[in-house]
Amino acid sequence: MTEKIAHALANELSRRRLKIVFAESCTGGLVSAVLAGVPGISEWLCGSAVTYRCNTKVAWLGVSASEIDLHTAVSREVAQQMATGVLEKTPEADLALSITGHLGPNAPQGFDGLVFVGVGMRLEKRIFESEVVRHELQAVERGARQREAAGFVMQIALDRIEDSR
Repeated sequence: MTEKIAHALANELSRRRLKIVFAESCTGGLVSAVLAGVPGISEWLCGSAVTYRCNTKVAWLGVSASEIDLHTAVSREVAQQMATGVLEKTPEADLALSITGHLGPNAPQGFDGLVFVGVGMRLEKRIFESEVVRHELQAVERGARQREAAGFVMQIALDRIEDSR
């Protein structure tokens, strides 16, 4: 399923001539890895910053440590800052998506299987913080959750590109 979404996203990026970048936490680079499996994607995929730990989010993407302290790393605020941060660090990218979440086991109560996907877009050299999507994963096993989350991120990217026509 994720490969099908990856191909659809790659086709839409190519058609619209848009470059994309990711900031991944709980997926550990899987979003970028799946998309990188599509032949010719190097024209449109700028890369992915895998910022699994809080200190890495702060150092690499400029996420506010005080926001992490206030809201935790699994929050709307952090997801948006991750998307904005990776877009700022990647001037050639038009679109950025981030993901942060708890895939379990041992997630805090109410957070097991919860992810936040941040979306940022660059239009005429300005970055727009467009949205954050909260999503509860259906899968139970950690690996299955990572695959589901990766597919969800790519589907959000595809939807936002199609919505921006």
